[in-house]
Amino acid sequence: MQGQNEVKIKIEDINFLDELFGNLDENIKIVEEKYNVHVVSRDGNLIILGDESKINLASKVLNKMMEIIKSGEKIDKQKLLYTISLFNEGDGDKIDEILGDIVCITARGKHIKPKTLGQKKYIGSIKRNDVVFGIGPAGTGKSYLAVAMAVKAFKNKEVSRIILTRPAVEAGESLGFLPGDLQMKVDPYLRPLYDALYDILGGETYLKYKERGMIEVAPLAYMRGRTLDDSFIILDEAQNTTRAQMKMFLTRIGIGSKAVINGDITQIDLPKGKQSGLEHSIQVLKNVRGIDFIYLTDKDVVRHGLVQKIIKAYDSFEGKANKRKK
Repeated sequence: MQGQNEVKIKIEDINFLDELFGNLDENIKIVEEKYNVHVVSRDGNLIILGDESKINLASKVLNKMMEIIKSGEKIDKQKLLYTISLFNEGDGDKIDEILGDIVCITARGKHIKPKTLGQKKYIGSIKRNDVVFGIGPAGTGKSYLAVAMAVKAFKNKEVSRIILTRPAVEAGESLGFLPGDLQMKVDPYLRPLYDALYDILGGETYLKYKERGMIEVAPLAYMRGRTLDDSFIILDEAQNTTRAQMKMFLTRIGIGSKAVINGDITQIDLPKGKQSGLEHSIQVLKNVRGIDFIYLTDKDVVRHGLVQKIIKAYDSFEGKANKRKK
């Protein structure tokens, strides 16, 4: 690589190298690809070769990764890619804000933490406010983190029960043709909520709390006429509520309760002509004290790396389509 610039990073502890490089050097390959540089380990140093501006950014990312490993945190692909995106925007040191912040620990001992600045803001808002709207695309952790916060509040005896609900809009009139009683018919639409509870609490603990009435997972229609005191309530897929359903839900919130309303306004399944209750609530409640709206973006997506690209592609395509219509 004659004629190229180089930067050296002193390796403080040789034991850090395995985690820094990753399985089959996956982490280093990501850095090399993102910055078009070449990274080698030689004589107790990491040597980065390439264009001057690129190797400077790459060195900042690798130095930050070393700091993170030294602090005891693990490096994974998502964390590395997010750190790279922050450095590219000039905000690299902000990655420190999400390190070490544990929401709760799952039944299998996994630490649930915010993985992006948007997720940290979302969790902080849930801590501070009684009613929080989490609005953003699929894969941003809205539902899972809300369930984690609910479990934490329940275990800390801040609430006496957890209630998870979502509209079964997708079922429409076909519910009557499905086998089983009403609960069996709507259970498939509640499956993501069950999955989150199973993962965090463990199946046995979840069933124990459910039998005692401390955890309830039910379709939104079951909320009508009730007052939900001393509860942590999560409304998922809120973009599929009607205006009347959203008002009904919000007015169920009782004394000592906290509510989190999640949705993606780009994926509304309501019939044409019906305004989403989530869209309407943004207009109606935006200035109400004690209610907070947190907007997550494609930068907060923590699923497969392609999900971010898919969301961007759809946003771009729909934006162009709207321009053509105008």
